[in-house]
Amino acid sequence: MYQYSDFDDAFVRERVAQFRAQVERRIDGNLTEDEFKPLRLMNGLYLQLHAYMLRVAIPYGTLNSRQMRQLAMIAEDWDKGYGHFTTRQNIQFNWPRLADTPDILDALADVEMHAIQTSGNTIRNVTADHFAGAAADEIADPRPVAELIRQWSTDHPEFQFLPRKFKIAVTGSPNDRAVTRAHDIGLRMIRNETGEPGFEVIVGGGLGRTPMIGKVIREFLPRTDLLPYLESIVSVYNALGRRDNKYKARIKITVAETGLDEFRNRVDTRFEQLRSQFGGADLAMLARIEQAFAPPAFRSAPLGQYDAAREADPAFRSWTDTNLAPHKAEGYAIVTVSLKVHGATPGDATSDQMRALADLAERFGHDELRISHEQNVILPHVHKSDLPEVHSVLRKHGLATANVGLISDIIACPGMDYCVLATARSIPIAQEIAQRFDDLKLEHEIGDLKIKISGCINACGHHHVGHIGILGLDRAGVENYQITLGGDGTETAAIGERAGPGFSAEEIVPAIERLVHAYLDLRGSKGESFLQTYRRLGIGPFKAALYPERVDAHAA
Repeated sequence: MYQYSDFDDAFVRERVAQFRAQVERRIDGNLTEDEFKPLRLMNGLYLQLHAYMLRVAIPYGTLNSRQMRQLAMIAEDWDKGYGHFTTRQNIQFNWPRLADTPDILDALADVEMHAIQTSGNTIRNVTADHFAGAAADEIADPRPVAELIRQWSTDHPEFQFLPRKFKIAVTGSPNDRAVTRAHDIGLRMIRNETGEPGFEVIVGGGLGRTPMIGKVIREFLPRTDLLPYLESIVSVYNALGRRDNKYKARIKITVAETGLDEFRNRVDTRFEQLRSQFGGADLAMLARIEQAFAPPAFRSAPLGQYDAAREADPAFRSWTDTNLAPHKAEGYAIVTVSLKVHGATPGDATSDQMRALADLAERFGHDELRISHEQNVILPHVHKSDLPEVHSVLRKHGLATANVGLISDIIACPGMDYCVLATARSIPIAQEIAQRFDDLKLEHEIGDLKIKISGCINACGHHHVGHIGILGLDRAGVENYQITLGGDGTETAAIGERAGPGFSAEEIVPAIERLVHAYLDLRGSKGESFLQTYRRLGIGPFKAALYPERVDAHAA
């Protein structure tokens, strides 16, 4: 993985020193909160419902054991003993004292981490496929490209005050695990007809109050043209994007109002102006970065212990059935560690759990960890012969839940328990759904089903692209939960369709239960997923299950 250069280290340390002085001025009253706000947001510090919240960048979701241990220390020494992993592959600390935040940032700098550009109208943390560098279906590891984009975008003088926040995702696999079509810019690695690697470039995706699936602006972009083309897109958006209305300021609105063809023409014109200015420096930088992402030295070992454990231990077998993914190296597996214990807060990890994960990465995982946008932790390189011991350690720390991809593996934003923008709670609803289906012992029967929950229209829980999406709203002071159906965040991306009127907090879990039972009755075979069934039958029979009183009234 990438290691800081002397420039990187000096840059981050200077930012910490600047922020330390700003915090001191805020505490002694020389800065008002309004004056302090833009300064703290430049350093990832938010003011939430109950306390400040610090959002720490985990670029493209990649960590090593040293960094994970430092996050554990920060949670223990300066927070309440846990951290919250987010859909942006970041970690949030929800309870830091303002006076402590410069010390936290210094501690992050000690392990080559920071909180720069995790907020504000700038290019945010670049996200990537959480199986990057390990996936069996991968064309190439997208992380060197993500790191190149990170370096290019950090403190870019033109892009620090964009019309609105800007998000970029990149995947190196045909199976999209990075939700590229719901980003301002999505990059999908592909090969052209001659086998040359490059990118399909997607622009204008995004969720929030006006959800849109991104559009292909360039079917094939050679790797050599990546940075000048990205800079062209962001430059055109920076010039055209609306600043009179923040709800219409995202690039998705700019593309929709300008028209894709006209927007593309403007980007192409800007691209011709910028292309020669890079002069190959970007390619030389990418070549240096790629050296830092060489694959680990994979080993060979017999698999008898793994096979025997699967035969002897049903809990281990169940875990391997759900939480492993194919690895490109023979004898290896990708391990997804679920942070979705039934009834717990999705995405939370305690200091002890973070240390346990760091230890496992160091002992069995070539010292690599990943954070997924689905709020889980990945051990990307584990030999199958080590999996029985890995599973044993995970069980001791409450991390062996065998539910990845199942109904209890729910994405949920912090909602009204923490967020000042939220209009309803998300966490309790996720907890109740997970606990309910665990009690029913149905989730393995149900199979692949992605529920995503947001506590407000901003859609931080990605509810628009959930197979079942839940949006919490305020209706005259009462929490109300709308359901959307048929969303998809993969290469076949789709925005979910609103099913009808919302449900109260007491009604939403029974409504989800009716929906799931309807799916089990309607599916064509046991192998047909909820999304496949929905696409085959449409919304009609699912609406009938959600609103049986309407069917009864119509029949009467």
